[in-house]
Amino acid sequence: MHRSAAILIFPEVELLDFAGPFEVFTAVNAVVKEETPFNVYTVAASDEPIQTRCGLTVIPHYSLAACPQPDLVVVPGGRGARAVMRDAAILDWLRAVDAHTELTTSVCTGALVLAAAGLLDGLRATTHHGSYDELAAAAPNTEVVRGVRYVDNGRIITSAGVQAGMDMALHVVARLHGDEIAHQTAHHIEYHWTS
Repeated sequence: MHRSAAILIFPEVELLDFAGPFEVFTAVNAVVKEETPFNVYTVAASDEPIQTRCGLTVIPHYSLAACPQPDLVVVPGGRGARAVMRDAAILDWLRAVDAHTELTTSVCTGALVLAAAGLLDGLRATTHHGSYDELAAAAPNTEVVRGVRYVDNGRIITSAGVQAGMDMALHVVARLHGDEIAHQTAHHIEYHWTS
């Protein structure tokens, strides 16, 4: 089955938070040669270039207004996540697409954005180890799980910081395409992953 995966980017986004899952989902396409399981694209508030936390400039594929409805959303973290928590247009977009996604996910402090959008109420969630208390304050009706790579609630999956986003993305691949494809994908990108 072909799925579209939208990865939100914003100023001061953590580079590996979004590039790691992007790499994993596009690598599945190299492993499953007879079809293209994922159409992966970035989306931002506008189509203007985005400067990441590390200084790399990225041009988003879509603005919020032009973005097609995704099957899967990834909300990364980084310093810029705090500003996104107060960005009504992004939060409205996230709530709107979440109503129709198969999976909504976050990496690192992207969980703070999901919390600000009201998407973590009554769920379990994790984030970067340095932001557990911040997530607990932002999402008082959410159980913050510490010391794990990711937390899967069914439709909503959150992960710890930076490289943990790749573990979460491979977990998503395993859920959608099976453990064998996930392990082949990890091998393809030479990433040590244990399901």
